[in-house]
Amino acid sequence: MTSLADMADVLSLVADLSRDLPDQERYQRVLDCITQRFPCHACALLRLEQDTLVPVAVYGLSEDTLGRRFSLAHHPRLQAIAAQRGPLRFAADCELPDPYDGLVEIPEENAQTPLDVHDCMGCALYLDNRLWGVLTLDALQPGHFDGFDMTELEIMMQLAAASVAAAERMHALSQRAAHSEQVSQAMLQSRAGQDMIGNSAVMRALQDEIALVASSSLAVLILGETGVGKERVAEALHRQSDRARQPLISLNCAALNETLAESELFGHARGAFSGAVTERAGKFELADGGTLFLDEVGELPLSIQAKLLRVLQSGQIQRLGSDKDHRVDVRIIAATNRQLQEEVRAGRFRADLYHRLSVYPLQVPPLRERGRDVLQLAGYFLEQNRIRLGVAALRLSHEAQQALLGYRWPGNVRELEHALSRAALKALSVHAGGCRTIEICRTQLDLVDAPLVTVSSDKAAEPLPGAVFEEPGWQGLDLRQATAQYQAQMIQAILAEQQGNWSAAARILGVDRANLHRLARRLGMKA
Repeated sequence: MTSLADMADVLSLVADLSRDLPDQERYQRVLDCITQRFPCHACALLRLEQDTLVPVAVYGLSEDTLGRRFSLAHHPRLQAIAAQRGPLRFAADCELPDPYDGLVEIPEENAQTPLDVHDCMGCALYLDNRLWGVLTLDALQPGHFDGFDMTELEIMMQLAAASVAAAERMHALSQRAAHSEQVSQAMLQSRAGQDMIGNSAVMRALQDEIALVASSSLAVLILGETGVGKERVAEALHRQSDRARQPLISLNCAALNETLAESELFGHARGAFSGAVTERAGKFELADGGTLFLDEVGELPLSIQAKLLRVLQSGQIQRLGSDKDHRVDVRIIAATNRQLQEEVRAGRFRADLYHRLSVYPLQVPPLRERGRDVLQLAGYFLEQNRIRLGVAALRLSHEAQQALLGYRWPGNVRELEHALSRAALKALSVHAGGCRTIEICRTQLDLVDAPLVTVSSDKAAEPLPGAVFEEPGWQGLDLRQATAQYQAQMIQAILAEQQGNWSAAARILGVDRANLHRLARRLGMKA
């Protein structure tokens, strides 16, 4: 009768089933137990990935074995082991080549005489009736395994399979927990997003369009210069949509190389590329049921554009390195500061993808066109800086307010935020000594990246200095008529300044050229 002392290694392996161990440690402990119960010269645990066996733990084999990949089509012994339920031992005179010939660590006394494997056996490991991999045992002497109890070996193999199953379940739980954490963080960030601040006519018009399209499932392409707040528009679209309780997942497509972009979008399988030690869900899977925001979509490599188009057409994704399809339900919102139509004509962006993404285009106005919105935004950023700097009050002098109104803001809202953060620090250093109210003066704003324009104290900044506007005759006009009149005057002035060049005028106005033509036709400026 087997004593408990003889079963200590087996009991240790049973105890491991309930322990949270790193995969590598768990696999190595399985081999330690097997080799103690069944002494041999070499033992290996290999996981099946598609049609290839990948070593995950080895004993008695050269270290480079862990870097090898054993294709079943090229290794008939491993193929035979994988095809049979239960242990399989090969005859000593078996002519099938052994995959470990020359890889077994040779005992020191035989170091000058390379030896091949002469006794070989193995067993397939199944999880939930699915082939997970194989476990192999090898010896240098023929007949080494003659005295082994095959029934006991099969029990040990089943215990090894249970240990592997525990590792897989621990891994799956860890992946689900990580996925849930990513989704939760994304949902918290999307719900805590900054409000769209401003009451200018152009911002009210934008908010009306957001409300119109948010509840639909249409793809939205947000257009606008760098720093205008395209991400805030995406957050507003998501918050007002039927998917608001699901995650909003964001991906900045700029500066992603091809492999990284594919992995970020679609995820990757374990071993898909160097460094992919675990499976990873991509942004599409994280956004399932919700919204995926692709910022700077114009920066995507052409090869990734083709794969993105296939996902938009089919609703199915494949992780990098996997042939398994995942169906996802995702609404796409994309943003770019590029003129994508120009990119299409230049061959840098796919026309079919452009049409898929721009079902409903939204143009975000630059800050220079938003008039006195700049002061409302300044108030928002000043309050953030007041809290950050720990002061009782932080305000702008009258001259500083006029400077903000008169500046062209080439960097838009982002530039305003940074300018106020710098100015607040400078003002604090000047007023150090317990002053309760810190006032920012004009010189501390340090607006040197673009020219200032002269603005009276009772009207907003002219959006485009250099263009000449007539005194508007708004008496008797409603808001829509007055806005149309102002738009027509602005377009005419910029066209005159650019000698009738519509493309140049569109760039200055910050709109798509086709949209500018449509607006001009609606205003009666062209047939």
